Amino acid sequence: MPFITASKLYDYIQCPHRVWRDAHGPQEEKNPESNPFVELLWEKGVKHEEKIISQLGEYLDLCDGSHEERFARTTEAMKKKEPLIYQGVLIHENMLGIPDLLKKLPDDTYMPIDIKSGMGFEGADEEEGEEGKPKKHYAVQLCLYDDLLKRLGFCTHNSVQVIDIHGKTVEYDLTALMGPRSKKTWWEYYEEVKKYVDFLLKDQHRNKPASASICKLCPWYNSCKKWCEETKDLTNVFYLGRSNRDRINEDLLIENLDEFIGLDVAEVMKQKEEEKKAGNTEFLYRLGEDSLSKALRRAIILRQTKKPVAYGTMDFPQVSHELFFDIEDDPTQDFVYLHGVYERAGKNERFVHFTATELSEEEEKRVWQEFWNYIASLPKDDFAVYYYSHHEETTYKRLQKRYSDVISAEAVEQFFDHPHVIDLYSTVQKKTDWPVGSYSLKALATYLGFSWRDETPSGALSIQWFNAYLESKDESILKRLLEYNEDDCKATMVLKDALENL
Repeated sequence: MPFITASKLYDYIQCPHRVWRDAHGPQEEKNPESNPFVELLWEKGVKHEEKIISQLGEYLDLCDGSHEERFARTTEAMKKKEPLIYQGVLIHENMLGIPDLLKKLPDDTYMPIDIKSGMGFEGADEEEGEEGKPKKHYAVQLCLYDDLLKRLGFCTHNSVQVIDIHGKTVEYDLTALMGPRSKKTWWEYYEEVKKYVDFLLKDQHRNKPASASICKLCPWYNSCKKWCEETKDLTNVFYLGRSNRDRINEDLLIENLDEFIGLDVAEVMKQKEEEKKAGNTEFLYRLGEDSLSKALRRAIILRQTKKPVAYGTMDFPQVSHELFFDIEDDPTQDFVYLHGVYERAGKNERFVHFTATELSEEEEKRVWQEFWNYIASLPKDDFAVYYYSHHEETTYKRLQKRYSDVISAEAVEQFFDHPHVIDLYSTVQKKTDWPVGSYSLKALATYLGFSWRDETPSGALSIQWFNAYLESKDESILKRLLEYNEDDCKATMVLKDALENL
């Protein structure tokens, strides 16, 4: 029987179905090749860990040997009160954990520490002095290590630590509530996740695949997508989601899109009200009339009418220059390496880009400055900027804090608040529906007949290409990256024109 491990807890949090599919799914449908971006993340994590470990001083290295051998050596080392243990193994019944570090405390018990190549807290803003809260997958993995230490008799406390991407040590209190509105502590949440992982590994519980944006990096992506399509699963509907799908399956006994299309929303809302009066507040929990009607409308467009729909008119500015804008950045290094613009001025079109060719603050600042110089060169109030999703705006506000001498915070605010600077994703969400399961730029532009020159276009691979270019300085890799960004910008133009025509 497979062990409950930190990686399985992580997989469950990312996708509740992944654990079952890894253990009992059709293995012939699993992609044996690892995703290049996932490999890049792994490599960066390893390098960061090596850097942190090199700064620790003396420690006992237990990397080598089988899990059983390392477990015996780990327990022996803790009994001997070894101050710091690297890559020790903890095993109890069907649980196995390999914390990066085990640190002896003054009372001779041990605290698990994990080295992470991300921020220790999510929602943290160092410049604003906001600390943020523990990351869910970090906390749950560390709960496992703490649990194992307690079961083995080497721990009595509820504190764990993370050494983050900046080498900063942050402490998690596992008995604290998960958030201000949560009624669960981190430990209670861990116990819940561990229970379901155990059921799934033993095949005592089965759950369903779902169609979601996060799935694209998973080796089961094509397998689960095929299942969703063949079963006409409700998660094929954009933004309906796994939890709402499960709620509709359970409460309304509706399993597929053909059944869902026949739904009478008014009757269902009456039923919900009756259930509420009877004390059942869980019936269609968080599914109101508006969200159910929207999902039903999208299901009908997806399965029956199969044509995009516009709700009201979309008036875009009439200007001499239209800019279709897209950035490429590496979140693993918090680095923006490309600002791309496809410019249309009447019948003239051209791709303009500002691209970093090395990893340095000076280079990041240089290309950002060049972007703003380009914007300043355009005819005042006679150009429009189109982009897709708020990522560009939030990234630019972050860059402004980093390089405040390039442009003021007020100028960045004014730029994005200008009525000629338009987030097309917001327009798509509020004013249209489409016969596709995803409203990503790639899904919509592909539906409209646009095709990328690259066979495997993705933002994740763009990051991998950039890092490969930094190492090799191979101009063909840079060319591939620029073509991908140019095609993203062109796809934005194709979508804007289609919205106008709708």
